[in-house]
Amino acid sequence: MVTLQVDRLIDFVAQVFERAGSSKDEARRIGSYLTTANLTGHDSHGVIRVPVYIRWRNAGAVHPDQTVDVPVDLPSLAVVDGKFGYGQTVGPQAVRLGIDKCKTQGLSAVALKNSGHIGRIGDWAEMAAAEGLVSIHFVTAAGSILVAPFGGTERRLSTAPYCVGIPRPGQTPVVLDLATSIVAEGKVLVAARGGKKLPKGALINPDGSLSEDPATLYGSHEKDGPINHANGQGAIRAFGEHKGSGLALICELLGGALTGNGATGPNRPFANGMFSIYVDPQRIDPSHIFDAEVTRYIDFFKSSKTVAGVDQVLIPGDPETATRAERTATGVPLPDDTWAAIVATAREVGVPETAIQAATA
Repeated sequence: MVTLQVDRLIDFVAQVFERAGSSKDEARRIGSYLTTANLTGHDSHGVIRVPVYIRWRNAGAVHPDQTVDVPVDLPSLAVVDGKFGYGQTVGPQAVRLGIDKCKTQGLSAVALKNSGHIGRIGDWAEMAAAEGLVSIHFVTAAGSILVAPFGGTERRLSTAPYCVGIPRPGQTPVVLDLATSIVAEGKVLVAARGGKKLPKGALINPDGSLSEDPATLYGSHEKDGPINHANGQGAIRAFGEHKGSGLALICELLGGALTGNGATGPNRPFANGMFSIYVDPQRIDPSHIFDAEVTRYIDFFKSSKTVAGVDQVLIPGDPETATRAERTATGVPLPDDTWAAIVATAREVGVPETAIQAATA
């Protein structure tokens, strides 16, 4: 295990992307968002993605420093074309547009299409919550067929994330951010790179037998070499049986079909689509009971007697807040295999050996 201090990790990842053709600002932004995912405990969406992003960049599947197009721009509705830019550049532009429209109209919706990997969706809910807004996000990843629907063994869905953010003045927001699969694909990647093992039965083989072996999804691969889910025969399972499978379908239809991104399917280029709704509580709640009622109900919710072995009832966002504080203080832990793959990618794009050594000094 390698542990890197936050600032050094951001700087190192930024060097990789600047060497790969991004502007200094974009490279820093990608490094910051990926590291923030690790800080919150979402290692699946963190710096483990560096080799994948660079592979996509080299293949021409993602393009640096894109300014989005807005082919539909109404007072409370926008369609945003990310033009296959990095999600860490495209995402903030789309969310900013939704926030600004919501503050003017009280309610807005943004349909984002053709985005590169948009990262941890909780980032965008937190961005809206910081401006006092509730937000809801339905996401798909066209071309990323990974998940078997309930009752099936073949891949038909992306991991189809769903996210809701609720602001709390003076406190961290409530952020529910989840894949509609038992695990996100990135968590399978983490397990394949020597990190946390998968829960029992997270994957399914073509014959219907259950598995926790990342090779089910990826096929055989070198320890620190390229990993590609197209080489595997199995699938990730949808969570919650028919309920998770149904929610995943809705994310595909709203995040994919409605946005114009397209739902996931064969022979499609990778692209994230995200349908987002923004609500200003101050406009919908003229009597201003919302904030107090959120506080009252969360206190009531968390006051439940706990089961044996559980210290306290948590709400969405609590684990991320605790992990962020711990890792900010002590550093970001990365499995050796993960760090080796990142270093190999850094060397490929020309990051000097002195910078590689300095990152872990």
